[in-house]
Parts: sequence; C-alpha cells; structure tokens
Amino acid sequence: MLHPGLYEQVINNALTGELAEIPKARKSVAPIDKAEASKVLAQYLADVVQKGLDNVLDNGGDISAQIGLTNQIVDLIQNTTKEADFAALGVDQRAEQLLALLREADPRLAVGKTATDIERPETSIAQSSLFTGAVHEPQMFTELKKEIVSADRIDMLVSFIKWSGLRLIMDELREFTHSGGELRIITTSYMGATDVKAIEELRKLPNTHIKVSYNTKTTRLHAKAYIFYRETGFTTAYVGSSNLSNAALTSGLEWNTKVTKRDLPETIDKIAATFEYYWNDREFEYYAEDQRERLARALKAEKYFDTNNADVYTMDINPYSYQQEILDKLEAERTVRGYMRNLVVAATGTGKTVISALDYKRFRKQNPDRPCHLLFVAHREEILKQSLYTFRAVLKDANFGELFVGNYKPESIDNLFLSIQTFNSQSFTEKTSPDFYDYIIVDEFHHAAAPTYQKLLSYYQPRILLGLTATPERMDGKNILPYFNNRIAAEIRLPEAIDRKLLCPFQYFGVTDTVDLDALKWSAGGYQKSELEHIYTFSGAVADRRADHVVTALLKYVTDIDEVKGLGFCVTVDHAEFMCRYFNDHNIPSMCLTGQSSDEERAAAKRRLVSGDVRFIFVVDIYNEGVDIPEVNTVLFLRPTESLTIFLQQLGRGLRLSEDKECLTVLDFIGQANRKYNFEDKFAALLSNVTRSVSREIKDGFVSVPKGCYIQLEKKAAKYILENIRASYGNTAGLVTRAASFTEDSGLELTLKNFLDYYHLDPRAIYKFSSFSRICARADAIEDFSEPLEDILTKAFAKLAVADSRRWISFLLDVLPRLDNLDFAALPDAEKRMMQMFYITVWGKAVEDWDDEEVLSNLYALSDSSVLLGELLGLLRYRFEQIDFIDEPVELGFDCPLDLHCTYTRDQLLVALDFMKPSTVREGVKWLPEKNIDVFFVTLNKADKDYSPTTMYNDYSINESLFHWQSQSTTAENSPTGQRYIHHKERGSKVLLFVREFKSDRVTGGAEAYTYLGTANYVKHTGSRPMNITWQLDRPIPAKFLKKTNKLVVG
Repeated sequence: MLHPGLYEQVINNALTGELAEIPKARKSVAPIDKAEASKVLAQYLADVVQKGLDNVLDNGGDISAQIGLTNQIVDLIQNTTKEADFAALGVDQRAEQLLALLREADPRLAVGKTATDIERPETSIAQSSLFTGAVHEPQMFTELKKEIVSADRIDMLVSFIKWSGLRLIMDELREFTHSGGELRIITTSYMGATDVKAIEELRKLPNTHIKVSYNTKTTRLHAKAYIFYRETGFTTAYVGSSNLSNAALTSGLEWNTKVTKRDLPETIDKIAATFEYYWNDREFEYYAEDQRERLARALKAEKYFDTNNADVYTMDINPYSYQQEILDKLEAERTVRGYMRNLVVAATGTGKTVISALDYKRFRKQNPDRPCHLLFVAHREEILKQSLYTFRAVLKDANFGELFVGNYKPESIDNLFLSIQTFNSQSFTEKTSPDFYDYIIVDEFHHAAAPTYQKLLSYYQPRILLGLTATPERMDGKNILPYFNNRIAAEIRLPEAIDRKLLCPFQYFGVTDTVDLDALKWSAGGYQKSELEHIYTFSGAVADRRADHVVTALLKYVTDIDEVKGLGFCVTVDHAEFMCRYFNDHNIPSMCLTGQSSDEERAAAKRRLVSGDVRFIFVVDIYNEGVDIPEVNTVLFLRPTESLTIFLQQLGRGLRLSEDKECLTVLDFIGQANRKYNFEDKFAALLSNVTRSVSREIKDGFVSVPKGCYIQLEKKAAKYILENIRASYGNTAGLVTRAASFTEDSGLELTLKNFLDYYHLDPRAIYKFSSFSRICARADAIEDFSEPLEDILTKAFAKLAVADSRRWISFLLDVLPRLDNLDFAALPDAEKRMMQMFYITVWGKAVEDWDDEEVLSNLYALSDSSVLLGELLGLLRYRFEQIDFIDEPVELGFDCPLDLHCTYTRDQLLVALDFMKPSTVREGVKWLPEKNIDVFFVTLNKADKDYSPTTMYNDYSINESLFHWQSQSTTAENSPTGQRYIHHKERGSKVLLFVREFKSDRVTGGAEAYTYLGTANYVKHTGSRPMNITWQLDRPIPAKFLKKTNKLVVG
C-alpha cells in the first residue's frame, strides 16, 4: 500500500501494478539518472538480496545456503559482463570475515602478539553510527584512541584545541606518529579558545603538520571532523559538534556521526576532498616553532583590528577569489581591449580599496623602470586615512605615500592621498605636469560628474585611471560611464559580498500589492511617475487601502516594530510625505527627506533613526550617499524600480554591517505589472548560482540565495512574476514585442549589442528561439528577408554565443566578410584549423578537401546571406567585447589554435587537434597517438540535477593548481592506459584538460561547451578501476572558473 508523500523508489513490478491504478496528476515519476543508475540500482538490489538471504534463513537454510545464493548472484554478474575478475569475488564456503592483518616485520610479532591482539574500535568500521553521549554507548574519546592506533593516516579539523582534551589522546597520537603515521591538523585562533600549549605539544610530534587560521574576523570554521584513513579501504570519520576539549569529548551534550567508507563512500570522499581543499587554502598557514608568539598574540587579540599592529606590514595580503576575479577583469580590459580608464562597481564595505591597492602593486611590478607615481583622490579625510593604511599594508611599506588633507601637509607629492577640496584650493594643476601621475584612483567616482572634479579629470593624462563607486547611476541623470568607454570593467555581485560576510544577509519578502499597474502608461522604459504618484497618493480610498496594506504587512513580517530602523523608497516627494503622514497617524513615528532637505535635517534624521525616536525615514529614489546609516535593518520598496542599478543601490543602503544587526528585512510590494517590467533581472542579481533560471528558482523556493539569506514570495506575487517572465523573454512573441518598442523604451538604435546590453540578456536566450534578425523582421524593425541558411545558422549562433577566444574571433571577423576571395587551401595550418572549427560548428562535419564543391558552395551561400552574415559578425564583435580574462597559447608541439581558458564545443576542439571525426568520441577520454596527446573531457556534474553526492566528488579542482580526476571504471593502475597516465612525462605525452559544469547547456538545452584548462602533470593516484589521480596544472585556474571547478568552495 503506497502512502501519499515523497519517494525516491525504484519502480518494481509490484509498484507498476499499483501505480497503474493511480491517476497521472497524483503521481510524479522520472527516469533513473544515467550517472547515478549503478548506485541507485545497487542500493535497491542490496535490499532485495538482504530480504532473500533472510528468507533462506527463515526457511531452514543455514549460512552455507546463504553463501550459495550470494555466489549465484556473483556468477550471474560474471556471465553477463564476461569480466574474469568477477570469478574471484565469490564468497568462500568457510563463511569468515578478515578482521586484521599485520605486516611481515611488525614489532608486535617479536613480543608474542598476534593479529588477534590488535586493538580495534568498539563500533563497526564498516557501518556508520551516531554518538550522542548516551550511557550505553562507548565514550567518544575512548573510540578516538582506538581509531588512532589502527589508522594509517589521520586528518583533524577543529575550531579550537584545549590541552584538557588533547591530553586524553596524546599517548596514542605519540605512538601513532612515532610509528610513521602522518598526522595533519587544521585549527583556528577563533575566540581565543585554543591553548598554545596544546599546539606546541602537537608541533613536537614527528610526521605532524599543523595549519592555523589567524584571521579571526572572517574565518568561519565551525566544523569538527576526525578522519582515520586505512589502506585496507575501511576508512572512518567522526563529524559532529565535538572540538578537542575535555568537555566536548567526555561529558557535553554533543552529537557526532561516525561515517564509514564501506557504507557511505561518497560522504567519505566529500569529507576527504573538503579537508584537502582547506589544507591547500591560503587562509590556513603552516604552524612552526617560530610562530608561537604570533599565535599567542592572535589568541589574545581584541575583537576589533588593532591599527597599530606591526605585523600588518610584514604579512602578505593576498586577494580573496572575488577580488582576484576583479583584478583579472581589469587586466583583460587593458590587455584585450586597450581600455586604460576602468570603473569598478562594488557596494560600500566590500574592499574596493584593497582591490585598487593590489592592482597598483601589479602595475608597479609590470613597470619596474617607471616611478609609478600614484594619486588617490577622495572627498573625505577618513576615507583617505583608511586608504593610505591599506596601501601601506598591501605594499608592505610603512612609509609609502602621504596625506594632503585638512591639517596634513606632504613632504613629497610622488604618491599622494589627496582630498578633492585640497586639490581645488591649492591650484594643484599648476604645480604638476599632466603626465606626472602614472596611476590615478578616484574613490566614490559618482561625484566625478560634479564641477569640482572636472579640472582633475580633464588635466591629467595618467597611464591608468581607476574609478571606484557603489552607485554608478546618479539621481541627477548625469552619466559617469562616458569616462570609461561606456563600460563597467568589473563589479562585485551582491551575493558574493554577502557570502564573504562583507555585507549583512537579507530576508526578502515579496508582498502581493493591492494596486494593479497593468493599465498604467509605459513609455521610455518605465512607468510615468505622475501616474504612479496619482495611484499611490491622490486616489483617495485606493491610496489609503494600499498604505494600510503596507502597515499590515510590516507588522506581520518584522520581529518587533519598536526595533525597526527603516527606509521607505517612494516614487515622488508627495508620495513620501503621504506615507510619512499615514505611518505617524498609525503610531509608527516617521520622517520624510527630499532632495531639498538641508545637511542639518539629514544629520538630525540619522540621529533620530539610530536612537529610536523615529522608526522610518521615507525618501524618494535613493537615500543620499552623504548620509549613510549602517544601522538600517528594514527597507520598504513602495514603488516598482525599473533600473536594476538603482534597485541594488537602494537595497545596498540596508546591507551595511552593524553591531547587533542580524539581517536586513526587505518588503517589496509586487503588483500586476506591465509586461515590459523586468522582474527577472532583479531576482537574478540576488542569487549566487547564475546558471539556474529565475522561473526555476521561484518554483524551487529560491535555493540559490546567498548564505544566511531568504526570499519568500506570497502566492499571488509569485504568480504575477512568473506570468511576467513568460511574457517577456520566455517565447519568441515576448522578444518580438521588446524589439518593436526598443528604440522608444531605450532611446538607442536597435542592434544586437544594444538589445542584449539594455535587457541584460545572454545571446543564447534569443538563439534558443530564433535568429535576432528574424525577431527584428517580425517586429517590422527591418525589412523581411529570405535566406536559405537561416535554420542552420540560427543553430550555429547558439554555439558561437559562448565563443571567447581572441585569436579565433579575430580570425573570423577578418575572413568572413571576404569568403568569396579566399583560397582556403592556401591558408596557414593554424588558420586552416580555425576554419575547420567554424565549418564544423555551422555544417556539423569536418572538411576533407577545401576545394570540394559542396564545401565551397556552403561557404559562398554564407557570403550571399547578407542579413545573417551581418548578424554573425555583430555576435562575434559582441563576444569579443565580453572577454574578461587573458588567454594565451598552449605549447603542444604543433600550431594548435586552442588557447588557455577559452571555451570550445567538443567538435571544435577535436578538429583543432586534427581529429576529424569528433562524433565518434563517446567516452570522456580520447587518446590521439599521432599527436601523443590524451584529451580529457570532464563533466563536473555528471547527473542531470544540480547536486548529486554520488558523482560530485569524482572530478573537481582542489585549488587553483591541483585537479582531482577519476578515470573510467575499467582503467587499472597496471594497465597500459593507467601506466601511460602515470608515466606520461617520461614517455613524452601530454594530458589536456577540458572541463564543463553540466552535460547540457542550461539556456539552450544543447550540449554544454568545455573550458580549456591547459596541460596537466601527474602528481599521485589512489585506487585502481577506477584510478583517482591528482594532476598539477601548468597554469592556475582563473578565479572566475574556480567557483565552478571547486565544488567545495564555501561562500
């Protein structure tokens, strides 16, 4: 009898009959995932076999009868697979288990001991179990002692180590390490709880390595794990709540799960892989004898950073991955496109100054023969002081730079931290030449549109101008982007900043609005303010009912109205005043600020909000950057915000970290909206995982929000959003509607680039439906056309929409306009290969003879397709502008056009390696003997779902240079293939790594392309059939790919 609820049940014959009686709407059935099938079916079979063996026993059979049945199953597997190895897996008739084995010269044999005397844990090393400190179960520390002496290698991961806990197991650790066992320990100076004596005693042990994180402010290590590796395959791990302290190991209310390799192999794999990732993370530093003082200081360190800390000028400040990603993008802007004026957008408090200091440090390194004079401009003394301190720390030079602000006067202007006020009052341009400063940084660049900055920007001609801002859109409509080739070079996405604990988490509630905006006039890309103002403010009962709904929702969602420090964003001054009045009338003390409010009024409003005199300040659009209130813990969006940038700036006002502020509560009032209103962008900007569609996130309950965050949509609000997304981009008709009104909405010419940029679209979102030219023709924006290649080119556009190789795109932009006048056979080898890559992308097969009639006919037909060829060239130019990393050639011994870290389809990369029948490659490895190259095609998520513990820890990067790869299940370490992998260097063969995240492209549904990680060298391996090999990459993985390749990154 099936009960209603959730299942993950293999459907057997009995269930098939039962399910046949149940209507379709009441059941959900899905095929078994190919990547997980062996695991799923083996688990099912284990249940069936256990029941069968129990049945044999119940019917009078003994253990020999059970072994007989077991061996029949093994025989069946051998007969089916025809693999001789399975014959050896039959169970011996004596019905015994091997419990222990001693080495030939084990010293215990000399004193008369046998293998039977080996101490072993009380609990099974083959079956997982749970320790809760219950009376009848063994104590955790006594089990640890027995695990230690029976292990071959040990890893421990704990927040802190107390001597009171360590001494309970110290004798065993001493015996283990003196016998040659390797011990690795990761811990932190978190809360100052670790005892220096405990670390010192561990340091003195042989074969022992300790790593410590001293970064008490951001280290979030709260995990506790004790891992005991055994070469017998019976590895065990204890994961739970117990640190290395007496209370935690003996008497606390602690829960610890013992996980065994035999019954939870994937979990053990993940535990081992995660430990390896931490061990190779720069956050954790080796502890040696000379570190004792530093550890003692870190443990005593105050909660807040001591600015007089002398250590800061001797420690290397390394970028976090999100900062490295921005540095990579800045380098690409300059190297790929030659843009030396760059704008970085990042929320306040996310370390923009550190990024600028690291970028300047790189600039100095690249220009050793120049003085590299630096000018750092800001409008507040406090910012300049903090920035100078940061630069000194990054450059490890306590004497670098001088301040010129307020009472500070410099002795030298070579490297200057200058206020804009000082710049203007000192007639600074008269004292320096336009090219005196090589590198200029302007903080809070959104001020740069003001007259005070104009002289500075127009006078100086630096090698690099770097603008930093949290708010690229100004309320006065002045645009700062023209200073930067109309480009934002890089931005820190909100989810990354929240995951890094640079901003506070949010809880976002999409509240169903009482007002229907569907009928309101939409022009120039947005609602008319006057119409919104009328409905929200002057519509009598409708406006009152809405304001009442806002108050009701606020009281429903906030914890305590008396603790609220809130901002309400309104559409106009009248709307802000109306809301302020309504809140005051309903006993929620509130104020209203407008663009006309004086500085004194703003300062007073801030004081009153922080002290609790008022609960809300209602403002229009942006709460001015001049008055920043980190204490804000509630934000109300009382109007639809068409600009994504303004929405994020408004949200950012509440995301500043502040003591005692747990999270930001966001109430967004969502009504029936105009179909052109863009909900998708808004939610996509709040999600960590950008590969999933917003529609899917809504249906799944927003599983990709940043750590600690939460998004909840009321039922009707979710319905409005899903309908809107479907009508906007979810079909060809939505795209045609957008194209038809594009020029009116945006004020821009309708081109592929403008369309994609304005709507923040991925080109694949168009090409899964149609070519862009066909959409424009249907929208009557261009004349109708008829070109025979339309269908095959539209399919090819979807594949070319991920092209990001400078060399290949430049080549295509050069040759495609002159296909009629090209002698393909006479092209150099590398260009011929690039032409092959293009041909196979469009026509699906490689070219054997460039003079072949069909080949030339196809290429000339493309040349005659003026509309679609124009679109193809536009797409390639767009992709070139999107390149945000620096590729480089990889030396393979022949002129290969594949460049490092670029993305290629399987067919493209194989023809580039001169393998002309890519469709014959089915497996994940291809050996090319004539080139002496092994090509690895690695799919990180082998299952069709986002998270599959069964297969996720087969292939992944350990850090930016090490990659863990699992061979095919038939590859033995002593086989010719296994030996080729191990000895590839001596034998002169190369291993190339191509990696993708999923089998199918999340946008188009076609096969996903691969990113080229370059050549790799064998480091070590474990196991056989399959082999688990660790490869060392010749070039590190860039930060932007690490998030995908390393499944263990937290935050």
